Amino acid sequence: MLDTARIRAMTLDLDDTLWPVWPAIRRAEQMLRAWLKDRAPATAALLADAETAAVIRAEVVQAHAHLAHDLSAMRRESIRAALRRTGEDESLTDAAFDLFFAERQRVELYDDAIAALEFLAVRHPLMALSNGNADLGLIGLGHYFQGSVTARGFGVAKPDPRIFHEAAQRLGVPPEAVLHVGDDATLDAHGALQAGMQAVWINRSGIAWPHEGPEPVVVEDLTGLCRLLA
Repeated sequence: MLDTARIRAMTLDLDDTLWPVWPAIRRAEQMLRAWLKDRAPATAALLADAETAAVIRAEVVQAHAHLAHDLSAMRRESIRAALRRTGEDESLTDAAFDLFFAERQRVELYDDAIAALEFLAVRHPLMALSNGNADLGLIGLGHYFQGSVTARGFGVAKPDPRIFHEAAQRLGVPPEAVLHVGDDATLDAHGALQAGMQAVWINRSGIAWPHEGPEPVVVEDLTGLCRLLA
C-alpha cells in the first residue's frame, strides 16, 4: 500500500516513463547513418549492420567500463570506434554525436504525459532521475521539474542507492519522504525501495515482479498514477 501522507516530493524516471525511448533512438541512428553516408560512407555501412554495430558497442563497453554510467560518452566512443575501424576521419566524431544527440531529444510523449506532469507538479516538487541522456530543456519539459539528477552527471547509475539519495538531498527531504516513479522493475522500483523510498512501478506490459521481497505499487500508465495520488 502507498502511504500518500509520507510523500513530500517525487522523483520521476524519463525514458519509457514519459515517452517511449526506442523510436527516438532508432530515428537518431538513422539520421546519423544518413549524415555519415556523405562523409564516411564505409562507417555508415558498418553501422547499418545491426550485428556489427552491437559488436562495436560491446567492445566499447568493455574498453571503457568506467564510462558505463554515461550513455552519451558510450555513444560518442562507439562512433569513434566505427570510424577507426573503417579508417575514416575520426575528427567527425563530435559532429556526428551532436547530430545524434539532437535527434534523440525529439521524443513523442505518451498521450497522458502532459496531463500527468501538470497534475503532479502542482502537488509535489518533482526531480527527474534518469540513467539516460535526455535533456528536459531541449525536450521542453524542464519547467515541470525542480531539477534533474542523471547517472552521467552524478557518476553512478540506478539502481545504486546513492543516486536516489542524491535526488532526495537536492529536493531537501529524506528518502522516506520521496515517491519514485518509473517503468523499470529493477532500476526504478526495486532500486527506490532499496534506497528507502516508496515506489510506483509503471508496468505497461503487465510483466511479473521479478524480485523477492517487497513489491511496489503498480499502475499501467501515468493516468493510473494520477488516479492513485488524487
